[in-house]
Amino acid sequence: MKTIIYYFTGTGNSLATAKTLCARLGDCELVSIPTLAGSTAEIVPVADRVGIVGPVYDFGLPSIVATFAERLNLSGTGYCFAVLTMGGMGGSALHQLDGIIQHHGGRQLDAAFTVRMPGNFVPLYAPPQGKKQEDMLVQAEARIGEIAGMIDKGLIVRPGMSPMTSLLRHFMYPGFIGQVHDADRNFTVNEKCTSCGICSQVCPVQNIVMENEKPSWKHHCELCLACLHFCPVAAIQWGPKTAKRGRYKNPAVTIADMKKQRGE
Repeated sequence: MKTIIYYFTGTGNSLATAKTLCARLGDCELVSIPTLAGSTAEIVPVADRVGIVGPVYDFGLPSIVATFAERLNLSGTGYCFAVLTMGGMGGSALHQLDGIIQHHGGRQLDAAFTVRMPGNFVPLYAPPQGKKQEDMLVQAEARIGEIAGMIDKGLIVRPGMSPMTSLLRHFMYPGFIGQVHDADRNFTVNEKCTSCGICSQVCPVQNIVMENEKPSWKHHCELCLACLHFCPVAAIQWGPKTAKRGRYKNPAVTIADMKKQRGE
């Protein structure tokens, strides 16, 4: 049974999830959402099963994932599923995606899942480190295995959501999505920068250009924070608090993986 999984990742959790799902499902193709972002044409997958894997941002979908989902025509798809990675709560983002799929894609999600993984939004908190991070990743791997089993059986798992997550998304997500592309104005780079260019190479939407050997952000940001977390010397900051907080990238994901997401 042919499966296509469309993915978007910032610091690797969603790509690691998509890779594991693909390996367990078999006959599976991974397709990067950013490589499809240059067009507005309808997307009609040729597969028995279609999945969408991505992160949760501010109780909702990343802008690029929401825009991509609006282009999907899933009327001919046998089974459609979504898996969203999160550091906190994600039910509201699944409901958002399900609503988009129903409105634009010609059907609803057959199955919708969340996977709790180490969070990366260092402007608000320090990512888990050490054993806590390791334990979270082990638990996530087990959860992904369970999800793969349910998908393989074709189970129907409708998205669940608490009133609290619905309320939080209602109040927080519109502000996030309305200014996300200009959120890169808060990025700064300090004297530690070695001009290696990794930040530019891992940016999934090619929003960073090296100018005078320093990164310059071009205001079509997704606020995925890949640039901040992949910087090998922690030279990139976002706001006043990130310098004193740790960094996180999924250990299963490499710079080469991030470049591949860009189509390179």
